[in-house]
Amino acid sequence: MTFASSLNLPSSSHAWAARSSLSLQDVARLAPAAFADQAADTTGPRYVFISARDILSALMDAGFAPTAAVQTRSRAGQGAHARHMLHFQPVVDLLSLDDVLGEIVLINSHDGRSAYQLRAGLYRPVCTNCMLTGFGDFGLVHVGHCGNVVANVVEAAKRITRDFSRVGDAVEAMRATTLTDGQQLDFAREALALRFPATTEPPVQPAQLLERRRLADVGADVWRTFNAVQEHVLRGGLLGRTAQGRAMHTRGIRAIRENVRLNTGLWQAALRRIGR
Repeated sequence: MTFASSLNLPSSSHAWAARSSLSLQDVARLAPAAFADQAADTTGPRYVFISARDILSALMDAGFAPTAAVQTRSRAGQGAHARHMLHFQPVVDLLSLDDVLGEIVLINSHDGRSAYQLRAGLYRPVCTNCMLTGFGDFGLVHVGHCGNVVANVVEAAKRITRDFSRVGDAVEAMRATTLTDGQQLDFAREALALRFPATTEPPVQPAQLLERRRLADVGADVWRTFNAVQEHVLRGGLLGRTAQGRAMHTRGIRAIRENVRLNTGLWQAALRRIGR
């Protein structure tokens, strides 16, 4: 029995039909670095190693169900402590929007290079896309590997979910703000500059990022423009040409650090369109 099926979930929560919760065994299989049994040798004396099993169990007890897990590819010998990203959805839906669900994203590694990061996120079942959000001091909490780590992570997750209404307000404002064709192209150009920062001639054209893959994204408002562009940038697959003129397809984003950079950059670009 999964964690979600053992609970009395509200009938209005449509997330569970689209995204099942994971067991601890599922997480260990998808992101084995999360279950490292000790820290890397590179950590300092003040580093407090906490088993991910303890973090996961505490978050589940606090009402957060793990729904996705991934870890970055690492060089030989470093996989046991690689950066990993875990997604959690509150069992009680705290975000009242028709097509997206609020979630907590936990990012960590056991090599001493980063604190626990907890980020506010959105999950869109219609396209299985995950988005990372943030508003100044809200939407991102760092928890160091020191002190009472488990309690601090759980409190950070609760703190973020208490402010989910701010994410909902932003999404509604995006839906209510219409962009002209030129403004949509400007958004796509900004996204291309974010995706390919090292070149002035990206392999694809801005208009390609505005092509809608599904009916749910047809429209000129900021929200649907953002969703169409975000999916193209993160998933790749667009036909383009290299600087040498060879045909190619853009690659999907697999690295966790790059996923976070692009997701948050696109979200901030969308916020600027609504004056946030």
